[in-house]
Amino acid sequence: MPGESTKAFAMQVIESWLSRLSGGDATLALVLQVFLVVLLVVIANYLLRRLLDHLAARTERTENPWDDALIQAARRPLPLLAWIVGLSMALRIVQNEADAVLFEAIAPLRTLGVIACLTWFLVRFIANMQAAILHRQMARGQLADRTTVDAVSKLLRVSVLITAVLVSLQSLGFSISGVLAFGGIGGIAVGFAAKDLLANFFGGLMVYLDRPFAVGEWIRSPDKEIEGTVEEIGWRLTRIRTFDKRPLYVPNAVFTQITVENPSRMMYRRIKEYVGVRYDDMAVVAAIVEDIKAMLRQHPEIEPSQTLIVNLDRFAPSSVDILVYTFTRTTVWVDYHEIKQDVLLKIAAIVAARGAEIAFPTRTVHVHEDAVAADASA
Repeated sequence: MPGESTKAFAMQVIESWLSRLSGGDATLALVLQVFLVVLLVVIANYLLRRLLDHLAARTERTENPWDDALIQAARRPLPLLAWIVGLSMALRIVQNEADAVLFEAIAPLRTLGVIACLTWFLVRFIANMQAAILHRQMARGQLADRTTVDAVSKLLRVSVLITAVLVSLQSLGFSISGVLAFGGIGGIAVGFAAKDLLANFFGGLMVYLDRPFAVGEWIRSPDKEIEGTVEEIGWRLTRIRTFDKRPLYVPNAVFTQITVENPSRMMYRRIKEYVGVRYDDMAVVAAIVEDIKAMLRQHPEIEPSQTLIVNLDRFAPSSVDILVYTFTRTTVWVDYHEIKQDVLLKIAAIVAARGAEIAFPTRTVHVHEDAVAADASA
Protein backbone atom coordinates (compact mmCIF):
# COMPACT_ATOMS: atom_id res chain seq x y z
CA MET A 1 0.00 0.00 0.00
CA PRO A 2 1.27 3.54 -0.70
CA GLY A 3 0.81 4.62 2.91
CA GLU A 4 2.73 1.65 4.29
CA SER A 5 5.59 2.13 1.83
CA THR A 6 5.85 5.84 2.69
CA LYS A 7 5.90 5.02 6.40
CA ALA A 8 8.57 2.34 5.90
CA PHE A 9 10.69 4.72 3.84
CA ALA A 10 10.40 7.44 6.51
CA MET A 11 11.43 4.98 9.21
CA GLN A 12 14.44 3.89 7.16
CA VAL A 13 15.53 7.51 6.69
CA ILE A 14 15.20 8.21 10.43
CA GLU A 15 17.07 5.02 11.37
CA SER A 16 19.85 5.81 8.88
CA TRP A 17 20.19 9.34 10.25
CA LEU A 18 20.26 8.13 13.85
CA SER A 19 22.79 5.41 12.97
CA ARG A 20 25.16 7.99 11.51
CA LEU A 21 24.55 10.26 14.54
CA SER A 22 25.41 7.44 16.98
CA GLY A 23 28.53 6.46 15.06
CA GLY A 24 27.23 2.96 14.37
CA ASP A 25 26.47 2.15 18.03
CA ALA A 26 23.20 0.16 17.97
CA THR A 27 22.41 0.73 21.65
CA LEU A 28 22.93 4.49 21.38
CA ALA A 29 20.83 4.58 18.23
CA LEU A 30 18.02 2.77 20.06
CA VAL A 31 18.18 5.24 22.95
CA LEU A 32 18.13 8.15 20.50
CA GLN A 33 15.09 6.71 18.75
CA VAL A 34 13.19 6.33 22.01
CA PHE A 35 14.27 9.82 23.13
CA LEU A 36 13.14 11.31 19.83
CA VAL A 37 9.72 9.69 20.11
CA VAL A 38 9.24 10.86 23.71
CA LEU A 39 10.38 14.36 22.76
CA LEU A 40 7.89 14.48 19.90
CA VAL A 41 5.13 13.32 22.27
CA VAL A 42 6.02 16.08 24.77
CA ILE A 43 5.99 18.71 22.02
CA ALA A 44 2.72 17.38 20.58
CA ASN A 45 1.18 17.32 24.06
CA TYR A 46 2.19 20.93 24.68
CA LEU A 47 0.83 22.09 21.31
CA LEU A 48 -2.34 20.10 21.89
CA ARG A 49 -2.94 21.76 25.25
CA ARG A 50 -2.37 25.20 23.76
CA LEU A 51 -4.78 24.41 20.94
CA LEU A 52 -7.44 23.22 23.38
CA ASP A 53 -7.01 26.35 25.52
CA HIS A 54 -7.42 28.52 22.42
CA LEU A 55 -10.52 26.61 21.31
CA ALA A 56 -11.99 26.81 24.83
CA ALA A 57 -11.55 30.59 24.82
CA ARG A 58 -13.27 30.78 21.43
CA THR A 59 -16.18 28.55 22.38
CA GLU A 60 -16.89 30.47 25.59
CA ARG A 61 -18.00 33.41 23.44
CA THR A 62 -20.63 31.34 21.65
CA GLU A 63 -24.15 30.57 22.89
CA ASN A 64 -24.04 26.95 21.72
CA PRO A 65 -23.40 24.63 24.70
CA TRP A 66 -22.28 21.73 22.51
CA ASP A 67 -18.89 23.16 21.57
CA ASP A 68 -18.07 24.08 25.19
CA ALA A 69 -18.97 20.58 26.38
CA LEU A 70 -16.94 19.01 23.57
CA ILE A 71 -13.75 20.98 24.22
CA GLN A 72 -13.93 20.64 27.99
CA ALA A 73 -14.50 16.90 27.67
CA ALA A 74 -11.40 16.51 25.48
CA ARG A 75 -8.98 18.51 27.64
CA ARG A 76 -7.82 15.50 29.69
CA PRO A 77 -8.46 12.36 27.59
CA LEU A 78 -6.84 13.76 24.43
CA PRO A 79 -3.38 14.48 25.96
CA LEU A 80 -3.50 11.08 27.65
CA LEU A 81 -4.27 9.50 24.27
CA ALA A 82 -1.21 11.23 22.80
CA TRP A 83 0.97 9.74 25.55
CA ILE A 84 -0.48 6.26 25.01
CA VAL A 85 0.20 6.38 21.27
CA GLY A 86 3.69 7.85 21.76
CA LEU A 87 4.77 5.40 24.45
CA SER A 88 3.41 2.48 22.44
CA MET A 89 5.56 3.62 19.51
CA ALA A 90 8.60 3.83 21.80
CA LEU A 91 7.91 0.36 23.14
CA ARG A 92 7.44 -0.89 19.60
CA ILE A 93 10.97 0.33 18.78
CA VAL A 94 12.37 -1.46 21.82
CA GLN A 95 10.38 -4.57 20.89
CA ASN A 96 11.87 -4.67 17.41
CA GLU A 97 15.34 -4.63 18.89
CA ALA A 98 14.73 -6.89 21.91
CA ASP A 99 12.25 -9.29 20.28
CA ALA A 100 10.96 -10.37 23.69
CA VAL A 101 7.72 -12.20 24.40
CA LEU A 102 6.85 -9.63 27.07
CA PHE A 103 6.34 -6.95 24.42
CA GLU A 104 3.55 -8.92 22.75
CA ALA A 105 1.11 -7.23 25.15
CA ILE A 106 1.86 -3.77 23.70
CA ALA A 107 -0.84 -3.88 21.02
CA PRO A 108 -3.68 -5.08 23.32
CA LEU A 109 -2.68 -2.56 25.99
CA ARG A 110 -2.62 0.23 23.44
CA THR A 111 -6.06 -0.79 22.20
CA LEU A 112 -7.42 -0.84 25.76
CA GLY A 113 -5.84 2.56 26.41
CA VAL A 114 -7.48 4.05 23.32
CA ILE A 115 -10.86 2.57 24.31
CA ALA A 116 -10.46 3.91 27.87
CA CYS A 117 -9.63 7.41 26.60
CA LEU A 118 -12.60 7.39 24.23
CA THR A 119 -14.89 6.16 27.01
CA TRP A 120 -13.56 8.81 29.38
CA PHE A 121 -14.16 11.48 26.75
CA LEU A 122 -17.76 10.37 26.11
CA VAL A 123 -18.60 10.17 29.83
CA ARG A 124 -17.18 13.67 30.40
CA PHE A 125 -19.02 14.98 27.35
CA ILE A 126 -22.35 13.61 28.61
CA ALA A 127 -21.77 15.09 32.10
CA ASN A 128 -20.81 18.46 30.60
CA MET A 129 -23.90 18.49 28.40
CA GLN A 130 -26.06 17.68 31.41
CA ALA A 131 -24.66 20.66 33.33
CA ALA A 132 -24.85 22.93 30.28
CA ILE A 133 -28.50 22.13 29.56
CA LEU A 134 -29.53 22.76 33.17
CA HIS A 135 -27.50 26.00 33.32
CA ARG A 136 -28.99 27.22 30.05
CA GLN A 137 -32.56 26.56 31.17
CA MET A 138 -31.99 28.37 34.46
CA ALA A 139 -30.28 31.31 32.71
CA ARG A 140 -33.31 31.72 30.44
CA GLY A 141 -35.67 31.62 33.40
CA GLN A 142 -37.15 28.30 32.33
CA LEU A 143 -38.12 25.54 34.73
CA ALA A 144 -35.15 23.15 34.75
CA ASP A 145 -36.36 19.55 34.42
CA ARG A 146 -33.46 18.15 36.44
CA THR A 147 -35.05 14.72 36.87
CA THR A 148 -35.38 14.00 33.15
CA VAL A 149 -31.93 15.36 32.34
CA ASP A 150 -30.36 13.24 35.11
CA ALA A 151 -32.18 10.12 33.92
CA VAL A 152 -31.11 10.53 30.30
CA SER A 153 -27.54 11.33 31.35
CA LYS A 154 -27.28 8.24 33.54
CA LEU A 155 -28.71 5.98 30.85
CA LEU A 156 -26.26 7.32 28.27
CA ARG A 157 -23.29 6.89 30.60
CA VAL A 158 -24.30 3.33 31.47
CA SER A 159 -24.67 2.56 27.75
CA VAL A 160 -21.21 3.96 27.02
CA LEU A 161 -19.61 1.94 29.83
CA ILE A 162 -21.31 -1.31 28.80
CA THR A 163 -20.31 -0.78 25.17
CA ALA A 164 -16.72 -0.03 26.21
CA VAL A 165 -16.52 -3.24 28.25
CA LEU A 166 -17.89 -5.34 25.37
CA VAL A 167 -15.53 -3.74 22.82
CA SER A 168 -12.60 -4.27 25.19
CA LEU A 169 -13.46 -7.94 25.58
CA GLN A 170 -13.78 -8.30 21.83
CA SER A 171 -10.38 -6.65 21.30
CA LEU A 172 -8.81 -9.09 23.76
CA GLY A 173 -10.10 -12.06 21.78
CA PHE A 174 -13.15 -12.99 23.83
CA SER A 175 -16.36 -13.95 22.04
CA ILE A 176 -19.07 -11.38 22.69
CA SER A 177 -21.82 -13.90 21.93
CA GLY A 178 -20.38 -16.24 24.56
CA VAL A 179 -20.16 -13.44 27.09
CA LEU A 180 -23.77 -12.43 26.44
CA ALA A 181 -24.95 -16.05 26.71
CA PHE A 182 -23.09 -16.46 29.98
CA GLY A 183 -24.62 -13.20 31.19
CA GLY A 184 -28.10 -14.46 30.41
CA ILE A 185 -27.59 -17.65 32.40
CA GLY A 186 -25.73 -15.96 35.22
CA GLY A 187 -28.29 -13.17 35.35
CA ILE A 188 -30.82 -15.56 36.87
CA ALA A 189 -28.52 -16.39 39.76
CA VAL A 190 -27.51 -12.77 40.18
CA GLY A 191 -31.17 -11.77 40.17
CA PHE A 192 -31.94 -14.00 43.14
CA ALA A 193 -28.82 -12.91 45.00
CA ALA A 194 -29.38 -9.19 44.38
CA LYS A 195 -33.17 -9.11 44.69
CA ASP A 196 -33.25 -5.98 46.85
CA LEU A 197 -30.70 -4.21 44.67
CA LEU A 198 -32.73 -4.91 41.54
CA ALA A 199 -35.93 -3.85 43.29
CA ASN A 200 -34.33 -0.51 44.12
CA PHE A 201 -33.01 -0.18 40.56
CA PHE A 202 -36.41 -0.75 38.97
CA GLY A 203 -38.01 1.43 41.64
CA GLY A 204 -35.72 4.26 40.58
CA LEU A 205 -36.56 3.54 36.94
CA MET A 206 -40.28 3.81 37.73
CA VAL A 207 -39.67 7.13 39.49
CA TYR A 208 -37.91 8.41 36.36
CA LEU A 209 -40.70 7.17 34.08
CA ASP A 210 -43.79 7.99 36.16
CA ARG A 211 -42.24 11.15 37.64
CA PRO A 212 -44.35 11.41 40.83
CA PHE A 213 -41.73 13.90 42.03
CA ALA A 214 -38.62 15.64 40.75
CA VAL A 215 -35.43 17.04 42.21
CA GLY A 216 -36.17 20.19 44.22
CA GLU A 217 -39.80 19.32 45.01
CA TRP A 218 -41.32 18.91 48.44
CA ILE A 219 -42.83 15.47 49.06
CA ARG A 220 -44.27 13.59 51.99
CA SER A 221 -45.87 10.22 52.63
CA PRO A 222 -48.80 9.55 54.96
CA ASP A 223 -47.65 5.91 55.16
CA LYS A 224 -44.09 6.59 56.29
CA GLU A 225 -42.30 9.34 58.20
CA ILE A 226 -40.98 10.82 54.96
CA GLU A 227 -41.19 14.56 54.35
CA GLY A 228 -38.74 17.00 52.86
CA THR A 229 -37.18 18.33 49.66
CA VAL A 230 -35.84 15.89 47.08
CA GLU A 231 -32.11 16.50 46.50
CA GLU A 232 -31.10 13.53 44.36
CA ILE A 233 -32.76 10.56 42.70
CA GLY A 234 -30.19 7.79 42.34
CA TRP A 235 -30.47 4.31 40.90
CA ARG A 236 -30.65 2.77 44.40
CA LEU A 237 -31.43 5.59 46.85
CA THR A 238 -33.28 8.88 46.83
CA ARG A 239 -31.85 11.58 49.08
CA ILE A 240 -34.40 13.82 50.79
CA ARG A 241 -33.50 16.82 52.93
CA THR A 242 -35.96 17.12 55.83
CA PHE A 243 -37.10 20.53 57.08
CA ASP A 244 -34.72 20.33 60.03
CA LYS A 245 -31.91 19.94 57.42
CA ARG A 246 -31.21 16.25 58.08
CA PRO A 247 -30.51 14.01 55.05
CA LEU A 248 -32.96 11.14 54.63
CA TYR A 249 -31.94 8.23 52.36
CA VAL A 250 -34.91 6.24 51.07
CA PRO A 251 -34.49 3.04 48.97
CA ASN A 252 -36.29 3.46 45.66
CA ALA A 253 -38.22 0.23 46.14
CA VAL A 254 -40.14 1.95 48.97
CA PHE A 255 -41.81 4.34 46.51
CA THR A 256 -43.51 1.41 44.75
CA GLN A 257 -45.27 0.43 47.98
CA ILE A 258 -46.32 3.72 49.60
CA THR A 259 -48.48 6.70 48.80
CA VAL A 260 -46.48 9.82 47.98
CA GLU A 261 -47.98 13.28 48.29
CA ASN A 262 -46.38 16.08 46.28
CA PRO A 263 -47.38 19.46 47.74
CA SER A 264 -45.02 21.25 45.33
CA ARG A 265 -47.46 20.56 42.49
CA MET A 266 -50.45 22.17 44.16
CA MET A 267 -52.19 24.75 42.00
CA TYR A 268 -53.49 26.72 45.01
CA ARG A 269 -53.25 26.61 48.79
CA ARG A 270 -56.30 26.28 50.98
CA ILE A 271 -57.32 28.46 53.89
CA LYS A 272 -59.74 26.68 56.21
CA GLU A 273 -60.47 28.40 59.50
CA TYR A 274 -63.29 28.68 62.04
CA VAL A 275 -64.09 32.13 63.39
CA GLY A 276 -66.02 31.93 66.65
CA VAL A 277 -68.10 34.86 67.88
CA ARG A 278 -70.07 35.18 71.12
CA TYR A 279 -73.65 34.00 71.45
CA ASP A 280 -74.45 37.57 72.53
CA ASP A 281 -73.53 38.69 68.97
CA MET A 282 -75.96 36.32 67.25
CA ALA A 283 -77.88 39.24 65.77
CA VAL A 284 -74.92 40.41 63.62
CA VAL A 285 -73.62 36.99 62.51
CA ALA A 286 -75.36 37.21 59.12
CA ALA A 287 -73.86 40.66 58.49
CA ILE A 288 -70.38 39.45 59.50
CA VAL A 289 -70.70 36.52 57.07
CA GLU A 290 -71.61 38.84 54.17
CA ASP A 291 -68.77 41.25 54.99
CA ILE A 292 -66.23 38.42 55.05
CA LYS A 293 -67.50 37.13 51.71
CA ALA A 294 -67.21 40.56 50.15
CA MET A 295 -63.70 41.02 51.54
CA LEU A 296 -62.50 37.66 50.14
CA ARG A 297 -64.02 38.33 46.71
CA GLN A 298 -62.11 41.61 46.51
CA HIS A 299 -58.84 40.31 47.95
CA PRO A 300 -56.12 40.32 45.22
CA GLU A 301 -54.44 37.14 46.51
CA ILE A 302 -57.58 34.99 46.76
CA GLU A 303 -58.40 32.85 43.70
CA PRO A 304 -62.02 33.60 42.68
CA SER A 305 -62.37 30.52 40.45
CA GLN A 306 -62.03 28.15 43.40
CA THR A 307 -64.53 27.23 46.09
CA LEU A 308 -65.41 30.07 48.46
CA ILE A 309 -67.44 29.20 51.55
CA VAL A 310 -68.28 31.61 54.38
CA ASN A 311 -71.23 30.36 56.43
CA LEU A 312 -72.42 29.79 59.97
CA ASP A 313 -71.27 26.22 60.46
CA ARG A 314 -72.04 25.14 64.02
CA PHE A 315 -73.05 26.08 67.53
CA ALA A 316 -69.99 25.34 69.62
CA PRO A 317 -70.03 25.08 73.44
CA SER A 318 -68.88 28.69 73.92
CA SER A 319 -69.12 30.30 70.47
CA VAL A 320 -71.00 30.54 67.21
CA ASP A 321 -68.53 29.23 64.60
CA ILE A 322 -68.28 30.68 61.09
CA LEU A 323 -66.48 28.51 58.51
CA VAL A 324 -64.07 30.37 56.22
CA TYR A 325 -63.00 28.19 53.28
CA THR A 326 -61.04 29.63 50.33
CA PHE A 327 -57.86 29.27 48.26
CA THR A 328 -54.87 31.54 47.72
CA ARG A 329 -53.31 32.16 44.31
CA THR A 330 -49.82 31.36 45.52
CA THR A 331 -48.48 27.97 46.53
CA VAL A 332 -45.30 29.32 48.12
CA TRP A 333 -45.33 28.36 51.79
CA VAL A 334 -43.99 31.67 53.16
CA ASP A 335 -46.18 33.86 50.94
CA TYR A 336 -49.19 31.75 51.83
CA HIS A 337 -48.79 32.48 55.53
CA GLU A 338 -48.46 36.20 54.83
CA ILE A 339 -51.73 36.13 52.89
CA LYS A 340 -53.45 34.02 55.53
CA GLN A 341 -52.38 36.45 58.24
CA ASP A 342 -53.76 39.38 56.25
CA VAL A 343 -57.08 37.58 55.75
CA LEU A 344 -57.44 36.72 59.47
CA LEU A 345 -56.61 40.27 60.55
CA LYS A 346 -59.24 41.66 58.18
CA ILE A 347 -61.79 39.18 59.53
CA ALA A 348 -61.00 40.33 63.05
CA ALA A 349 -61.50 43.95 61.93
CA ILE A 350 -64.87 43.05 60.36
CA VAL A 351 -66.03 41.38 63.58
CA ALA A 352 -65.00 44.44 65.62
CA ALA A 353 -66.63 46.84 63.13
CA ARG A 354 -69.97 45.08 63.67
CA GLY A 355 -69.69 45.59 67.41
CA ALA A 356 -69.07 41.90 68.05
CA GLU A 357 -66.21 40.08 69.70
CA ILE A 358 -64.33 36.92 68.93
CA ALA A 359 -65.32 34.38 71.56
CA PHE A 360 -63.01 32.66 73.96
CA PRO A 361 -63.84 29.53 76.02
CA THR A 362 -66.37 30.42 78.74
CA ARG A 363 -68.69 28.50 81.08
CA THR A 364 -72.00 29.76 82.49
CA VAL A 365 -73.24 28.24 85.80
CA HIS A 366 -77.02 28.30 86.47
CA VAL A 367 -77.94 27.93 90.17
CA HIS A 368 -81.41 26.56 91.04
CA GLU A 369 -83.65 28.92 93.11
CA ASP A 370 -84.22 26.27 95.84
CA ALA A 371 -80.48 26.03 96.39
CA VAL A 372 -80.25 29.83 96.66
CA ALA A 373 -83.10 29.93 99.24
CA ALA A 374 -81.48 27.14 101.24
CA ASP A 375 -78.18 29.00 101.34
CA ALA A 376 -79.95 32.21 102.44
CA SER A 377 -81.84 30.49 105.31
CA ALA A 378 -78.62 28.87 106.47
